[in-house]
Amino acid sequence: FADKKVVDFGCGSGILGIAALLLGAESVIGIDNDPQALLASQDNVERNQLPADKFPVFLPEDTPNEQVDIVLANILAQPLHDLRDNIAQLLKPKGKLILSGILEHQAAALATHYETAFEMDPPCTEDGWVRLTGTKKDR
Repeated sequence: FADKKVVDFGCGSGILGIAALLLGAESVIGIDNDPQALLASQDNVERNQLPADKFPVFLPEDTPNEQVDIVLANILAQPLHDLRDNIAQLLKPKGKLILSGILEHQAAALATHYETAFEMDPPCTEDGWVRLTGTKKDR
């Protein structure tokens, strides 16, 4: 994450974005459709003594028109399916995608769906949960 610009899509409490900052990310954009989640993310950034300007938060419709190096999303499979194009637009060509919150039986279909915009890696499975990663196609 060193010196990378990151989006935490569905930021919730902000845990993934905070971890990215602690691992050296230049900045994180938090996106969530729940205003309470945005407040929780901001509160947790402060509790972790990180600069608030390094983790601005937005409702999806207010997301800045800026492409980043990495998108993290730990949300359910159906929203991930529906958000593929939005997520792809947020990433620079060759940007990295990290998706989690996916049940094992949902992973193959979701990975196939993302292959239109991403070179997908083999899934990583643990205790019935799957992490999907990929690289945005350069086109």
